[in-house]
Amino acid sequence: MRSSQTEHIHDLFIIGGGINGCGIARDAAGRGLSVVLAEMNDLASATSSASTKLFHGGLRYLEYFEVRLVREALIEREVLLRAMPHISWPMRFVLPYHKDMRFEGGTPVSRLMGLFMPWMKGRRPAWLIRLGLFLYDHLGGRKILPGTRTLSLQGTPEGAPLDDRFAKAFEYSDCWVEDSRLVVLNARDAAARGARILTRTKVISATREDGLWRVLTEAGDGTQCEHWVRMLINAAGPWVGDIIQQKLRLNSSETVRLVRGSHIVTRKLYDHDKCYFFQGTDGRIIFAIPYETDFTLIGTTDADHPDPSQKPVCTADERRYLIDFANQYFKNKLSDDDIVWTYSGVRPLYDDGASSATAATRDYTLTVEAEGGAPILNVFGGKITTYRRLAEGALDKIRPFFPGTPGRWTAGVALPGGDFPVDGVEALIARLRGDYPFLTDVWARRLIRAYGTEAGQVLGDATCETDLGEDFGATLREREITWLMDREYARRADDVVWRRNKLGLRLTADEIERIDTWMAERAARLKAGAA
Repeated sequence: MRSSQTEHIHDLFIIGGGINGCGIARDAAGRGLSVVLAEMNDLASATSSASTKLFHGGLRYLEYFEVRLVREALIEREVLLRAMPHISWPMRFVLPYHKDMRFEGGTPVSRLMGLFMPWMKGRRPAWLIRLGLFLYDHLGGRKILPGTRTLSLQGTPEGAPLDDRFAKAFEYSDCWVEDSRLVVLNARDAAARGARILTRTKVISATREDGLWRVLTEAGDGTQCEHWVRMLINAAGPWVGDIIQQKLRLNSSETVRLVRGSHIVTRKLYDHDKCYFFQGTDGRIIFAIPYETDFTLIGTTDADHPDPSQKPVCTADERRYLIDFANQYFKNKLSDDDIVWTYSGVRPLYDDGASSATAATRDYTLTVEAEGGAPILNVFGGKITTYRRLAEGALDKIRPFFPGTPGRWTAGVALPGGDFPVDGVEALIARLRGDYPFLTDVWARRLIRAYGTEAGQVLGDATCETDLGEDFGATLREREITWLMDREYARRADDVVWRRNKLGLRLTADEIERIDTWMAERAARLKAGAA
């Protein structure tokens, strides 16, 4: 029985503050549905901040005949690029080729080649790669991004870091994305459209009562709250199965396969701004990507990770695997001493029974269960590039329960700070430096790449550096942290220096601790003032 204090009923309660949960919240709120979202930690604190930071079609998925997924992702690249040109931008990828390269061949394509063309077994011939890139260029109706070209590696900047045996490469397009900022901006836009975003709030239980869901949550300070909602959305990522079995106690035949992907960040390995797509002798691929100006990002691995409660870390074996993989290509060999940071995340893939983690589908599955009364939508799998389409698919399944709900609207609608042309970044940087002459180019560029057209709002009426308050190092000032706490749900130093930005690569442990202390003291003052 509902108490008089909990009479307000919301349409949707979303469990999970990753990209799928926040993307669904934004789409639903924009259609007029009342939404509550609960995330037990910080936004994008798990899978959604541990990606390879790419909007890409997934070139290698063509080998698994996942043509629909690749086509959808390729179309989405440019849709997303237009909506967030501050946190996403085009990149060129260099795929070195050598005629004697051989692979173990675990994909359907390589197995077919071994069956019908035994002399090709274990080899991806140049014509097959070029065919795949031709499809990659044309499946998605590419309009902004340039197409594939053949590239000489002899005497060129692209060939300089590579072993001399690589004389030829194929170069194609994909996009970079600041993954954790993408999540936060979706959450902000959802809130601006009426959604309620609760971070550091755990779902304790959810039960069906009187045709509704009764959801009990607990905030970080121990305060519990009761929510009555018409429909539950389980977008808990790696914990989606745990929510079904432990919190909801539902019977479900759908399962999730947890796959750990680890990355290493090294000192800067080359001088140009292109990425490398490396093929391994085991049939896998990795990327080497320019990262945060002075570093190179290398990843990812694929390893089964059966326990979502176990924090994912880049193991010693994974570090060695990535180093050995890259050393098959780079002229100057890497060692552990070159690694400055590692990170790891768990991808909650739909369990399609694939024989290996690498072969498991990156497609998503959305299932609705309404037999017990109030409906629940469970989200399995997905990739960051298709998050907006996943949200649209989720709303397609939700609409029958909410007659009169408007149709799709998010394509082409900018996220906060993204209301400027795709090629307008340099003009924004110049304008910001003109408005705030004390900014260096590096500082202004970082702010535009984080906040886009809102960068001036972050700086406010400052006329000199000291107007921005305490200096925490690496161009991070008090006023920016205040913005992140008040507008972007940041509560701790890790939220700021590893998710809202990556300044943790440039700050010392003492500086990060000082940020944490300052944020805690400010939060305490605000709480005392509100009491």
